[in-house]
Amino acid sequence: MNIQTKQDSKQGNETQHTPMMQQYLRIKAQHPTTLVFYRMGDFYELFFDDAKKAAQLLDITLTARGHSGGQPIPMAGIPYHAAENYIARLLKQGESIAICEQIGDPAKSKGPVERKVVRIVTPGTVTDETLLEDRKDNLLVALAKFDKCYGLASLDLGSGKFVLRQIDSESQLLSELERLSPAELLFSEDVALPAAIRERKGLCKRPPWHFDLDSCRQLILKQFNSHDLKGFGCEHLPSAICAAGCLLQYVRDTQQSALPHIQGISVEHADDGISLDAASRRNLELDTHPSGQARFTLLGVLDKTATAMGSRCLRRWLHRPLRDQAVINGRYACIASLLDNERYQNLQASLRQVGDIERISSRIALKSARPRDLLVLRHTLAVLPELQQQLSDSDTPHLESLRQQLREHPELVELLRRAIVDNPPVLIRDGGVIAPGYNAELDELRDLSQNADQFLIDMEQRERQSTGIATLKVNYNRVHGYYIEISNAQADKVPAHYTRKQTLKGAERYITAELKSFEDKVLSAREKSLSFEKALYDELLGILAEALLDLQRCADALAELDVLVNFAERAETLNLTQPALTQEPGIHIVGGRHPVVEQLSSIPFVANDLDFSGDRRMLVITGPNMGGKSTYMRQAALIVLMAHIGCYVPAQSLTCGPIDKIFTRIGASDDLSSGRSTFMVEMSETANILHNATANSLILMDEIGRGTSTFDGLSLAWACADYLARNVRAFTLFATHYFELTTLAEEQTGIYNIHLDAMEHGDKIVFLHAVKEGPASQSYGLQVAALAGVPQSVIIHAKQKLTHLENTAYIEQQSHQEVNQFDLFTSQECHPAVVLLEQLDPDNLSPRQALETLYRLKAML
Repeated sequence: MNIQTKQDSKQGNETQHTPMMQQYLRIKAQHPTTLVFYRMGDFYELFFDDAKKAAQLLDITLTARGHSGGQPIPMAGIPYHAAENYIARLLKQGESIAICEQIGDPAKSKGPVERKVVRIVTPGTVTDETLLEDRKDNLLVALAKFDKCYGLASLDLGSGKFVLRQIDSESQLLSELERLSPAELLFSEDVALPAAIRERKGLCKRPPWHFDLDSCRQLILKQFNSHDLKGFGCEHLPSAICAAGCLLQYVRDTQQSALPHIQGISVEHADDGISLDAASRRNLELDTHPSGQARFTLLGVLDKTATAMGSRCLRRWLHRPLRDQAVINGRYACIASLLDNERYQNLQASLRQVGDIERISSRIALKSARPRDLLVLRHTLAVLPELQQQLSDSDTPHLESLRQQLREHPELVELLRRAIVDNPPVLIRDGGVIAPGYNAELDELRDLSQNADQFLIDMEQRERQSTGIATLKVNYNRVHGYYIEISNAQADKVPAHYTRKQTLKGAERYITAELKSFEDKVLSAREKSLSFEKALYDELLGILAEALLDLQRCADALAELDVLVNFAERAETLNLTQPALTQEPGIHIVGGRHPVVEQLSSIPFVANDLDFSGDRRMLVITGPNMGGKSTYMRQAALIVLMAHIGCYVPAQSLTCGPIDKIFTRIGASDDLSSGRSTFMVEMSETANILHNATANSLILMDEIGRGTSTFDGLSLAWACADYLARNVRAFTLFATHYFELTTLAEEQTGIYNIHLDAMEHGDKIVFLHAVKEGPASQSYGLQVAALAGVPQSVIIHAKQKLTHLENTAYIEQQSHQEVNQFDLFTSQECHPAVVLLEQLDPDNLSPRQALETLYRLKAML
């Protein structure tokens, strides 16, 4: 015996692991990376490191139970009835929980009651209504790497939507993960994740053999009972197959049940949608804002959907704008039809009565649906005839297709009407869910149980008459069952056939053969009633599961109809117009408005035009800070994006040719977790654009090169703009404060200058927010600084310094040294002074501008 064992044995029995703790350790060994909720009476208990972690994450008390190795065993517990709240908090922090329940009968158990893990709740596999955001998909994603390609498989267990993608580059992978925003990401232990992914919550390592191609293929074939994968369009996507197989195995392990609601796979291809990289999604603030407020996002403005299903569908559309103009035009036609005579209003009122049958269907398949889920399903199916009638005169093929997809399901409505009471309890274990008249045997058991009170009243009356004891009571409690209670003062009148059951301070309790027989019958009836009702409920779920595919199709149709009705309402309310999509390259916006800023602003929004065509590819934007350059650029991208999800747009008109990608390089931020400075992040995003943009891409570039020295930054900005204009020829909005870049328009075709207008009023600046052709006259830096609240003494000092720089030999000396810098941007035949003089319009120069021009000419010479 070693020293530690000797020490343990001195502690007595508590130092040795008790049978119960041995049972816990066996279960925990099977789930080493998961928090084990171990059921003990009315509590879930956690032990050892699990207890320490839970106490910290949930802010609950850490106690101890028994000893191990001479040290107290840490323990923390949560009440069984409040477990969902604690589980939700843990899931949000990326933790997974194994629910370990008592499955044995305590009365028959020798030693600890038998326990087993009945389910594992993870961030990506949760389906309980109370644990999910109702208006956002909860995705489980698996990532596999095979032959230099990445495969992604995503599953929304709450709806059964199973989607595969195969990706060729790391930048595309990061973009897709940003779009999907998975709650949980599965990956192989032998795959090195990029730094940007390693920082995500919900990462879950899986053994490499879970990604074996042959095994994964067999798992998929078994799930769908198919001979091959050709019908799903993924036979030639090995990395995606590996990801899908791992994901299916993980879901089976955690749910410990069949997955009948996962009925197929869809494959997404990069060419199907407009690509947005991770930075562009953040910069455009599609559904998230740094403040955390949804109203500052595009989704916050567009989402007035009536159902949670519609809201989730809209979010998916927003993050994956389409390139198929036929599909988009079909959505436009639906909106136009719904706007006719304001048909959308009645449809929206009907849709508000619709519940989340997409997720309810999944819970039915997983046999976790609660009684109130079935009540919501009944109410929703009962609304379908009304929706069918409202769509009956539809004049668009797509709305007619949605109407047929809805169907009416009268047989399910009648089944649920007969089976479920109108106000069921939350849980089936409480009983009282199945309606009277649904099953005769259940009614008989309930009648016996529910009429017990009347039997007790009748017996009490009889016994009082037969014994002559007026105070005799016949009663029941949960601990001692049924009894006859007689006070000690009447003890001499107790009949001989009464058997003493319990002695109290001032009375005695008795039992008779008749009362004992009734007790056995009633208690048995109550147990049988609850058990039989549970069996009937499970049978009902099985019947509903047979209609699972129809219910899923109905849910999909309701969600899409909700989005289209929402688009019609938004078009009417926000004054949106139908775009025109063409095959001719170009983007032509008349009177465009920023959809979010317009709704949040207290003053009228200044609408502006945008004109891109085959020979007008880059617009260099100048103007003061706060003048509206960023708003103008973002509104262009948002208008184009809205058009490609099938939504009307905030403009007088939009004509748009083919668009394959949208890139944005806006704002300044660092990435301290990976050791990247603000300038490094800026250059990484710029490099991504230069490598991946095409002639059909829309690019927003704001203040390139501002994170380094003046001449380095100017050189980089010039070279990037030149490369985009000369080599890529994408539709580019290039905002800058480097006025030297405005000369690009004279040197290259396809480049034009525009500016955001402003004017001086005394020492102040007035922003006009109007876009005009040509470069800005000055940057108004000091005026904007004053507007921002910089102390007046600092502004005065800055003006003095500016005058000093303009009028001393220092600026002349610096300018002389910078001649070579300017040579980067001018030809050998034309001196910069000549270029400047050729651009001058003396009649339109203010005295201040004329003086500044003289100083610039003097410096150049």
